Amino acid sequence: MQNSDDINDFLAEMGDVNQLKQDKIAKTHKKTPTTNPIYRQKMAASFGRKDRNFLTDGEVEPVEPLEVLSFKLDGIQPGVFKKLRQGKYGFDFHLDLHRKTVAEARHEVYELLRTAGSFNRRVLLITHGKGIQSNPPARLKSYVNHWLKQVDLVLAFHSAQPQHGGTGSVYVLLKKPEQENRINQTKYD
Repeated sequence: MQNSDDINDFLAEMGDVNQLKQDKIAKTHKKTPTTNPIYRQKMAASFGRKDRNFLTDGEVEPVEPLEVLSFKLDGIQPGVFKKLRQGKYGFDFHLDLHRKTVAEARHEVYELLRTAGSFNRRVLLITHGKGIQSNPPARLKSYVNHWLKQVDLVLAFHSAQPQHGGTGSVYVLLKKPEQENRINQTKYD
């Protein structure tokens, strides 16, 4: 407990202090991401980049030229995947990667997925070629197989029917837009 001499000394020192008159209270704001120094460093580091493409540009696991590509996330209804495999969904975009380098293909696949997602397109056809004569064989096909598995927007993909390129092309099914999901959930709840 403080003794009375300390309190008296304190009051004597504070005797000539006047209270500030304040008609407004200054509002303090939490740091926004743009003022956060760590955020600014990350942004500065990425500013010089030409794109924000996260698709792998390193080596990927090779696939065979005539191999059927097939991928689906858990929860995809068997009937939906069967229709995709059979080419029964009309595709909204078609991207042909013939005669493209890996770097060009990487950029175009990224842009296609970004564009399709922003325009709420759900089914794509990507023609990568079989790569029978390329060295190494099926190079672009291997990259497309790997890239599509990297993208959260992709629910499933499967090699196309012969009339759409067969094992040289792939059908891609994308997620429904979030707003549409919410509408469907409220409709059936």
